[in-house]
Amino acid sequence: MSRSVLYMSMSLDGFIAGPDDGPGNGLGTGGEQLHAWLFDGDQEARGGAALPVIRTDAASLTVVNEMLATGAVLTGRRTFDAAGGWGGDHHDGVHIEVFTRSAADDDAVPGSNVRFATDGIEAAMARAKEAAGERNVLVHGATTAQLALQAGVLDELEIHQVPVLLGVGRSLFGTLGTPHQLDLVRVIDAPGVTHLRYRVST
Repeated sequence: MSRSVLYMSMSLDGFIAGPDDGPGNGLGTGGEQLHAWLFDGDQEARGGAALPVIRTDAASLTVVNEMLATGAVLTGRRTFDAAGGWGGDHHDGVHIEVFTRSAADDDAVPGSNVRFATDGIEAAMARAKEAAGERNVLVHGATTAQLALQAGVLDELEIHQVPVLLGVGRSLFGTLGTPHQLDLVRVIDAPGVTHLRYRVST
């Protein structure tokens, strides 16, 4: 059965980007160190054509391969725009569902596999899971993660915790307003990052 899994690199103090993040500066000022673990190793993996080649450490390769084996992507509009839409291909040409509050008729869609969703996080997740088939859905973005948690449609979290305190930037979880119980199901300690996988308790 397809599961929705949030994949995000995060500082120890909860930030996924430095300040002033946006198109052309996707990780914000100082935020690039959150993704250094993806490029400082000697094990190669490839995502979409527009993505840089991943060269990670052997200990992180399991997580990267799991991420690239997902069958669809659900992302927020801000994350999508900051990443340049991944050129319309996050990896393997999978469906990309972009959750947004509004989509103009003239929005440029980089690839035919990109769909803008304006009918709520539950409907967006349902379409992403349908597109993924038996594979998991990769979830990106702070607001999308928060809304999916609140709606009860986020199944797991794969947090790549980087040993740095950014001090300022974009918070992954913000103020959720209600508690959410998590079960720790895996820990992978790797150079420059600790991969923490949690299952959302029901």
